[in-house]
Amino acid sequence: MSQYQTAGTNARLRLFALLAAQGVPASEADDLVAALEAGAVAGAQSEVVELDGMAPASRGALFADGWDEGVMAVSEALVGIADRDWMRRGGRSAGAAELAVHIADIRQRERADLVRLEAYVRKTVLPRTHPNTTARRRVLEALGEAGGLCTARTVEMSSGDVILCTREAGHYDPDDLPGFKRGKSDGTPGGWHLAGGAIWSDAGAACTPHAAV
Repeated sequence: MSQYQTAGTNARLRLFALLAAQGVPASEADDLVAALEAGAVAGAQSEVVELDGMAPASRGALFADGWDEGVMAVSEALVGIADRDWMRRGGRSAGAAELAVHIADIRQRERADLVRLEAYVRKTVLPRTHPNTTARRRVLEALGEAGGLCTARTVEMSSGDVILCTREAGHYDPDDLPGFKRGKSDGTPGGWHLAGGAIWSDAGAACTPHAAV
Protein backbone atom coordinates (compact mmCIF):
# COMPACT_ATOMS: atom_id res chain seq x y z
CA MET A 1 0.00 0.00 0.00
CA SER A 2 2.94 2.34 0.58
CA GLN A 3 3.54 2.64 -3.16
CA TYR A 4 -0.05 3.82 -3.65
CA GLN A 5 0.32 6.33 -0.82
CA THR A 6 3.50 7.71 -2.37
CA ALA A 7 1.92 7.85 -5.81
CA GLY A 8 -1.14 9.58 -4.37
CA THR A 9 0.95 12.21 -2.61
CA ASN A 10 2.96 12.92 -5.76
CA ALA A 11 -0.22 13.11 -7.84
CA ARG A 12 -1.80 15.53 -5.36
CA LEU A 13 1.26 17.79 -5.45
CA ARG A 14 1.34 17.76 -9.24
CA LEU A 15 -2.38 18.48 -9.45
CA PHE A 16 -2.03 21.50 -7.16
CA ALA A 17 0.89 22.71 -9.28
CA LEU A 18 -1.04 22.34 -12.53
CA LEU A 19 -4.09 24.11 -11.13
CA ALA A 20 -1.94 26.93 -9.77
CA ALA A 21 -0.25 27.30 -13.16
CA GLN A 22 -3.69 27.71 -14.74
CA GLY A 23 -4.59 30.46 -12.30
CA VAL A 24 -7.08 28.41 -10.26
CA PRO A 25 -7.48 29.96 -6.78
CA ALA A 26 -6.07 27.90 -3.92
CA SER A 27 -9.49 27.49 -2.27
CA GLU A 28 -11.02 26.18 -5.49
CA ALA A 29 -8.10 23.81 -5.96
CA ASP A 30 -8.70 22.59 -2.41
CA ASP A 31 -12.35 21.89 -3.24
CA LEU A 32 -11.47 19.95 -6.39
CA VAL A 33 -8.86 17.77 -4.69
CA ALA A 34 -11.11 17.12 -1.69
CA ALA A 35 -13.98 16.14 -4.01
CA LEU A 36 -11.77 13.74 -5.94
CA GLU A 37 -10.46 12.08 -2.79
CA ALA A 38 -13.90 11.82 -1.20
CA GLY A 39 -15.29 10.40 -4.44
CA ALA A 40 -12.53 7.77 -4.60
CA VAL A 41 -13.28 6.65 -1.03
CA ALA A 42 -17.02 6.58 -1.80
CA GLY A 43 -16.33 4.34 -4.78
CA ALA A 44 -14.37 1.94 -2.56
CA GLN A 45 -17.22 1.97 -0.01
CA SER A 46 -19.70 1.00 -2.73
CA GLU A 47 -17.59 -2.02 -3.65
CA VAL A 48 -17.28 -3.08 0.01
CA VAL A 49 -21.07 -2.87 0.54
CA GLU A 50 -21.56 -5.30 -2.34
CA LEU A 51 -19.75 -7.93 -0.26
CA ASP A 52 -22.61 -7.96 2.26
CA GLY A 53 -24.24 -11.39 2.24
CA MET A 54 -21.50 -12.84 0.06
CA ALA A 55 -19.89 -15.06 2.72
CA PRO A 56 -19.17 -18.63 1.52
CA ALA A 57 -22.18 -20.78 2.49
CA SER A 58 -19.90 -23.69 3.31
CA ARG A 59 -18.41 -21.79 6.28
CA GLY A 60 -21.67 -21.78 8.24
CA ALA A 61 -24.03 -19.21 9.75
CA LEU A 62 -21.66 -18.02 12.46
CA PHE A 63 -18.98 -17.18 9.89
CA ALA A 64 -21.58 -15.46 7.71
CA ASP A 65 -22.69 -13.25 10.62
CA GLY A 66 -19.09 -12.24 11.33
CA TRP A 67 -18.52 -11.62 7.63
CA ASP A 68 -21.50 -9.28 7.36
CA GLU A 69 -20.53 -7.45 10.54
CA GLY A 70 -17.02 -6.96 9.15
CA VAL A 71 -18.40 -5.62 5.89
CA MET A 72 -20.57 -3.12 7.74
CA ALA A 73 -17.67 -2.01 9.96
CA VAL A 74 -15.41 -1.38 6.98
CA SER A 75 -18.25 0.34 5.13
CA GLU A 76 -18.93 2.70 8.02
CA ALA A 77 -15.21 3.46 8.35
CA LEU A 78 -15.00 4.36 4.67
CA VAL A 79 -18.05 6.60 4.96
CA GLY A 80 -16.34 8.41 7.81
CA ILE A 81 -13.17 8.87 5.73
CA ALA A 82 -15.18 10.23 2.81
CA ASP A 83 -17.00 12.64 5.13
CA ARG A 84 -13.69 13.81 6.58
CA ASP A 85 -12.16 14.41 3.14
CA TRP A 86 -15.30 16.28 2.03
CA MET A 87 -15.23 18.50 5.11
CA ARG A 88 -11.64 19.48 4.27
CA ARG A 89 -12.86 21.47 1.27
CA GLY A 90 -11.34 24.94 1.25
CA GLY A 91 -9.04 24.00 4.11
CA ARG A 92 -5.84 23.31 2.20
CA SER A 93 -4.76 26.79 1.21
CA ALA A 94 -1.83 26.45 3.59
CA GLY A 95 -0.99 23.17 1.89
CA ALA A 96 -0.98 24.90 -1.49
CA ALA A 97 1.44 27.50 -0.15
CA GLU A 98 3.64 24.73 1.22
CA LEU A 99 3.53 23.14 -2.22
CA ALA A 100 4.94 26.31 -3.80
CA VAL A 101 7.86 26.19 -1.37
CA HIS A 102 8.30 22.49 -2.08
CA ILE A 103 8.39 23.05 -5.84
CA ALA A 104 10.88 25.91 -5.48
CA ASP A 105 13.13 23.66 -3.39
CA ILE A 106 12.98 20.89 -5.98
CA ARG A 107 13.84 23.28 -8.80
CA GLN A 108 16.76 24.69 -6.85
CA ARG A 109 18.12 21.19 -6.24
CA GLU A 110 17.64 20.32 -9.91
CA ARG A 111 19.59 23.43 -10.95
CA ALA A 112 22.38 22.50 -8.55
CA ASP A 113 22.48 18.98 -9.99
CA LEU A 114 22.68 20.39 -13.52
CA VAL A 115 25.57 22.67 -12.54
CA ARG A 116 27.47 19.72 -11.08
CA LEU A 117 26.74 17.60 -14.13
CA GLU A 118 27.88 20.34 -16.52
CA ALA A 119 31.10 20.80 -14.54
CA TYR A 120 31.77 17.07 -14.70
CA VAL A 121 31.17 16.96 -18.46
CA ARG A 122 33.49 19.93 -19.04
CA LYS A 123 36.31 18.68 -16.83
CA THR A 124 36.12 14.93 -17.46
CA VAL A 125 34.16 14.03 -20.59
CA LEU A 126 35.01 16.83 -23.03
CA PRO A 127 38.82 16.55 -22.66
CA ARG A 128 38.62 12.86 -23.55
CA THR A 129 37.02 13.52 -26.94
CA HIS A 130 39.04 14.30 -30.03
CA PRO A 131 38.49 17.26 -32.40
CA ASN A 132 36.35 16.62 -35.47
CA THR A 133 34.67 13.55 -33.99
CA THR A 134 31.03 12.68 -33.48
CA ALA A 135 31.73 12.10 -29.78
CA ARG A 136 32.93 15.68 -29.35
CA ARG A 137 29.96 17.03 -31.30
CA ARG A 138 27.54 15.17 -29.04
CA VAL A 139 29.23 16.50 -25.92
CA LEU A 140 29.13 20.07 -27.28
CA GLU A 141 25.44 19.62 -28.17
CA ALA A 142 24.73 18.48 -24.60
CA LEU A 143 26.50 21.60 -23.32
CA GLY A 144 24.56 23.78 -25.77
CA GLU A 145 27.74 24.82 -27.53
CA ALA A 146 27.39 23.15 -30.92
CA GLY A 147 26.29 26.38 -32.60
CA GLY A 148 29.77 26.90 -33.98
CA LEU A 149 29.82 23.57 -35.77
CA CYS A 150 28.98 22.88 -39.41
CA THR A 151 25.37 21.89 -40.05
CA ALA A 152 25.93 19.82 -43.21
CA ARG A 153 24.75 16.25 -43.11
CA THR A 154 24.67 13.22 -45.35
CA VAL A 155 23.29 9.69 -45.29
CA GLU A 156 25.35 6.54 -45.00
CA MET A 157 23.93 4.55 -47.92
CA SER A 158 24.73 1.12 -46.46
CA SER A 159 23.00 1.74 -43.15
CA GLY A 160 20.72 4.73 -43.74
CA ASP A 161 22.26 6.53 -40.75
CA VAL A 162 22.33 10.33 -40.85
CA ILE A 163 25.85 11.69 -40.39
CA LEU A 164 26.52 15.27 -39.27
CA CYS A 165 29.72 17.08 -40.16
CA THR A 166 32.00 17.44 -37.14
CA ARG A 167 34.09 20.36 -38.39
CA GLU A 168 33.56 24.01 -37.53
CA ALA A 169 31.07 26.16 -39.41
CA GLY A 170 32.42 27.99 -42.43
CA HIS A 171 35.10 25.42 -43.20
CA TYR A 172 33.61 24.23 -46.48
CA ASP A 173 35.61 24.92 -49.63
CA PRO A 174 34.58 22.79 -52.64
CA ASP A 175 37.79 23.73 -54.46
CA ASP A 176 39.97 22.39 -51.63
CA LEU A 177 39.75 18.72 -52.62
CA PRO A 178 40.30 15.89 -50.13
CA GLY A 179 43.36 13.67 -50.41
CA PHE A 180 41.74 10.87 -52.38
CA LYS A 181 40.64 13.40 -55.01
CA ARG A 182 44.24 14.61 -55.34
CA GLY A 183 45.69 11.16 -55.74
CA LYS A 184 46.78 10.89 -52.12
CA SER A 185 46.03 7.95 -49.87
CA ASP A 186 46.25 9.79 -46.54
CA GLY A 187 42.53 10.61 -46.53
CA THR A 188 43.01 14.28 -45.72
CA PRO A 189 39.58 15.97 -45.85
CA GLY A 190 40.61 19.15 -47.63
CA GLY A 191 37.76 21.64 -47.40
CA TRP A 192 35.02 19.03 -47.59
CA HIS A 193 32.76 17.84 -44.78
CA LEU A 194 34.09 15.29 -42.33
CA ALA A 195 32.60 12.86 -39.81
CA GLY A 196 34.60 9.86 -38.71
CA GLY A 197 35.68 8.07 -41.87
CA ALA A 198 33.16 9.87 -44.09
CA ILE A 199 34.19 12.76 -46.36
CA TRP A 200 31.62 14.42 -48.61
CA SER A 201 30.76 17.55 -50.54
CA ASP A 202 27.57 19.59 -50.79
CA ALA A 203 27.07 18.17 -54.29
CA GLY A 204 26.33 14.69 -52.98
CA ALA A 205 22.84 13.39 -53.75
CA ALA A 206 22.18 12.44 -50.13
CA CYS A 207 23.77 15.57 -48.67
CA THR A 208 22.03 18.48 -46.99
CA PRO A 209 24.37 21.44 -47.62
CA HIS A 210 25.43 23.43 -44.63
CA ALA A 211 24.23 26.65 -46.25
CA ALA A 212 20.66 25.28 -46.52
CA VAL A 213 20.16 24.59 -42.82
